[in-house]
Amino acid sequence: MLNKIIILIIFTPFIGSALISFAKESDIRLIRSLALYTTLIAFFLSAILWVQYNPFVFKFQFINKISLMNHLNINFFVGIDGISLLFILLTTLLFPICILFSWSNVNFYFKEYVILLLLMESFLIITFCSLDLLMFYIFFESVLIPIFLIIGIWGPRRRRIRASYLLFFYTLFGSVLMLFSIIIIYLQIGSLDYQLLFFADFSDNKQKLLWLTFFLSFSAKIPMIPFHIWLPEAHVEAPTAGSVILAGILLKLGSYGFLRFSLPLFPFASVYFLPLVYTLCVTSIIYASLTAIRQSDLKKVIAYASVAHMNTLLLGLFSQNIQGIEGSILQMVSHGVVSSALFFLVGVVYDRYHTRILKYYGGLVQVMPLYTSLLFLFIFANCSLPGTCNFIGELCLFTGIVQDNIFTALMGALGIILSGVYSLWLYNKIAFGNLKVQYIPSFKDINLRELHVVAPLVLLVLVLGICPNILLSKLHVTTLLLKI
Repeated sequence: MLNKIIILIIFTPFIGSALISFAKESDIRLIRSLALYTTLIAFFLSAILWVQYNPFVFKFQFINKISLMNHLNINFFVGIDGISLLFILLTTLLFPICILFSWSNVNFYFKEYVILLLLMESFLIITFCSLDLLMFYIFFESVLIPIFLIIGIWGPRRRRIRASYLLFFYTLFGSVLMLFSIIIIYLQIGSLDYQLLFFADFSDNKQKLLWLTFFLSFSAKIPMIPFHIWLPEAHVEAPTAGSVILAGILLKLGSYGFLRFSLPLFPFASVYFLPLVYTLCVTSIIYASLTAIRQSDLKKVIAYASVAHMNTLLLGLFSQNIQGIEGSILQMVSHGVVSSALFFLVGVVYDRYHTRILKYYGGLVQVMPLYTSLLFLFIFANCSLPGTCNFIGELCLFTGIVQDNIFTALMGALGIILSGVYSLWLYNKIAFGNLKVQYIPSFKDINLRELHVVAPLVLLVLVLGICPNILLSKLHVTTLLLKI
């Protein structure tokens, strides 16, 4: 029964969405309860998975395989290692928080909204635990459908349709080429079983071709310049829960793809194209950081900050050593927590005052002390202050980068300096100065429901900053296997 727990985690949100579909649109209390309890059950099941996972085993665990097309050797094949485990836990943690935040913030089609969120949760879990390349591709792309609809229907502004199409087409373009590469791999190997592909021997030229097609797909998801245009638009136009899922989980699909497929399957090409990756990452870090400083929209500042942080962790991922890879994985989780919290806090003030433009804010420390205290913590976590989870991740990944290329490490470190600039500038604009009572006549501090939303993220930021070995102990054997 314990071996089937991964199947239970996958299908719990599916079952929840099916039950909600039979509820009446007017029965909001039932819909809210079903959605919240469904996501909480998925989280508790993933917590059991965390406890039962053996970090000293050099193989995938909790494997389940269901044959779909015998004659083509296509299977529903899932299992986890230490990397998958972290992302599944992060996914199942963020979704109940998103449901709770959306409790009274979505004023129309709430039933359809939570159904899409639950479907997206199932798609993401399958993507992170898939051991069949075709199945990974299918659900990697299927995630686009719910987020496309969430932005296009529930986005707060008129440009939401444009933003949803930008997201869809930018991320779909590279993925079409990736599909052709998957077909080429299948024709050569005769199987898309990841455990067999791990030992496949591709020629150097074929590795280069396959690596480039995978690179186009994954770099658009991160995103990396010049594929980044969709991200600020999507964040600004998405509802708060949509922005949280985008920053907290969807951006990790690209880095997860590099880690799971590009690096182990195409090792020669990964080294061959290292100068290209380093150049694009450093350019993206500096460009995104400088662009974040000149933004006037709260969400755009955090969106460009996400681009810079994601490209920083990609440097560590390609550093070809244990410290860099483990630091990058830790930073993925840390970024998922911190950026999600920042988007939640932006959503708090937007729900009250219906604007995200910085010039309308100022002096909130005088009237919203609890809110500004929480914002203070996450702003400093975003700057990688020692004692927060981001510090440990960046320390490890830059240790790895220095061992590989010190010049790249120095250029990437500019991102840390610039993150302090735009983060502190943002906090100063919001918290200090004079109250703009001509724009916002009355103020209200964070309420109990919103505090419950942010509290788990506060705990994670501090605990992982002090005791990072909670995560690293689950990762080390898996990372060693990738290097072997």
